[in-house]
Amino acid sequence: MPWKKSEPMDQRMEFCCKALRGGNFRALCREYGISAKTGYKWQERFLRDGASGMAEESRRPRSHPESMGEEDLCRIVGLKLAHPNWGPRKIRELYHRQHGRAASESSFKRVLERSGLTQKRKVRQASQSGRLCSGRQAQEANEVWTVDFKGWWYNGLQRCEPLTVRDEYSRYLLELRALENARSVTVQENFERLFERYGLPGAIRSDNGSPFASRSAVHGLSRLSAWWVALGIDLERGRPGHPQDNGAHERLHRDISLELQALGRIDQNSLELWRQEFNEQRPHEALGMRCPRELYQHSTRRYCGGVQQLDYPQMIGRRVNKNGKINWANDQLFISSSLAGWSVGLKPVEQEQLEVWFARLLLGWIDPKTASFRRADMPPKTAF
Repeated sequence: MPWKKSEPMDQRMEFCCKALRGGNFRALCREYGISAKTGYKWQERFLRDGASGMAEESRRPRSHPESMGEEDLCRIVGLKLAHPNWGPRKIRELYHRQHGRAASESSFKRVLERSGLTQKRKVRQASQSGRLCSGRQAQEANEVWTVDFKGWWYNGLQRCEPLTVRDEYSRYLLELRALENARSVTVQENFERLFERYGLPGAIRSDNGSPFASRSAVHGLSRLSAWWVALGIDLERGRPGHPQDNGAHERLHRDISLELQALGRIDQNSLELWRQEFNEQRPHEALGMRCPRELYQHSTRRYCGGVQQLDYPQMIGRRVNKNGKINWANDQLFISSSLAGWSVGLKPVEQEQLEVWFARLLLGWIDPKTASFRRADMPPKTAF
């Protein structure tokens, strides 16, 4: 039987006393006509508050906007005005950090709604979302860095297309910089500064565009990504035409569009201030409302300067010339122009073929009989 309307507290007291004696708890709940969830709730209240915990609590929100003081309301509105693109959850977390207490999230939402400071967000349909098709899900800081160029906009009379680099695990924004251009040399110089400051990541995830990749080269190697491989960094790439494969990074770009691009003319100092706020003040739901700075730590793999050349123990070394070719048995075989200046290793294998290696990456095979090179990222030809 359910709680009797005339004596609910007595019924609950009686139930809790029987429950504490032991026995079949679910059978006892069925005897009183309540669910096991309800039974555990009242038992917990009885153990915590005694008889006083048996009274029905008011369902009215504990911190209704009308019950807040004017000072609290002004603080909430002030935080929203300072961070116009943050939602109630982030505003509440920031309020809690500053004042050591905070009302419920729903109360913050009502305050902002009544102040006219909220806007409905478009919710993507399930068919529009995508999961990462390849690559690892980072389990610790510096396991995977993600990189991309934010879509450009006119910053006054100049074009602004910032380079963004982030740590996947902690969401820490390592770099937000408007470079002079997107050439490999310029981006590599920027990454040298990042490696000197933060150390080396285990892998770098990018799209398939320049300067991070080359659509025509073996394994999509560009001069920049070849340098990463030489440093012992793995490469990860999303599918062509599928930006959702690097969805968290794309979300970062959306925040930049809303909060920076909309301002019009900005300089590098503005970008850096935004980066610091993103890392040190902005709570992230995926991080349990913590800030990236609370999770990120520098890599234990230190950067000791550029790699001059690669060694291949127990292999035959060959230097790739400026045209992307190597010399072999009086022939020149084209490997990749992206590897110009680097050495590759040739390893004899079965069927009188030679494996071609660049650092830890198998590029393909040389057939001495036909003096030809077959790339590892292409299927073998089918004989008809």
